[in-house]
Amino acid sequence: MNPTSPLPATATDTAAAAPTVDALIEAVLAGEHGPLPSELVATSVFWIHHGTRLAGGDTTYLNQYVLVRLGGSFGGCAFEAGEIAPSICRDSSGAPLDVLLREAPRPLRIAALDAYLCETRPHRAAGEAGEAEPIALPTGAPEVRAKARDAAIAGLLDIEEGAEVGLIGVVNPLVEAIRERGGQPLPCDFNLKATQWGDPVTDDMHEVLERAEAVVATGMTLSNGSFDTILERCRSRGIPLIVYAQTGSAVARAFLGSGVTALSAEPFPFSQFSAEETVLYRYRTVGGA
Repeated sequence: MNPTSPLPATATDTAAAAPTVDALIEAVLAGEHGPLPSELVATSVFWIHHGTRLAGGDTTYLNQYVLVRLGGSFGGCAFEAGEIAPSICRDSSGAPLDVLLREAPRPLRIAALDAYLCETRPHRAAGEAGEAEPIALPTGAPEVRAKARDAAIAGLLDIEEGAEVGLIGVVNPLVEAIRERGGQPLPCDFNLKATQWGDPVTDDMHEVLERAEAVVATGMTLSNGSFDTILERCRSRGIPLIVYAQTGSAVARAFLGSGVTALSAEPFPFSQFSAEETVLYRYRTVGGA
């Protein structure tokens, strides 16, 4: 298959049966997508807090992640500062997966769900089957790797020159990459007031969702609970929704073809945690972005 052509919906496209994230969790708990989570154990839970300021920028990104190790896979979810304490590692490592899916704080539930879906259908297997396009991020400095990653994300956009692109979850290299594709970014973020170039950043995603001709959203929307709203609004307006996901990359994949038109899935270790070559996976739906 030509990796530059639209890719078919995969066997993991479960959104028709699971129109919301919570419905997907219930389906997984019922064993509809693989082994019963009650028979699986989250071997390790990780809590990571890091900061990044890219060369030439004036923004320090502060990110927190919770990660779940399940078999040969990791699931990850970003969360807001103070939402989860490091003690989650002691309390949750070795827990049955169904307990985490039912009872854990939402970011840990998403990480556990992501780990399950990554283990039952790894991104690398989708790449080998031609269902996803592997993109190698080059060895190098953070600026080099971030630029390559965000160019790969923006490459999923198929837009007219000057089209307004909602960007829900702002990173400056992605703003630049959208402009290089001919788009006019409409940045939205809870934690930033302006981009590196002085573009105002709104915290009202509803305003962006009503105005945008296409939307690019971070997987963080899975963590803060806004993903279902974004999915429904893009679906009802008939506009492309591209998700760039470190958080919940396999969770977002489950909605391909039912609201999500394209996905940049970046499984752990994320690009910022390595200076070596790593791989992200681009998914497209037929007729999508």
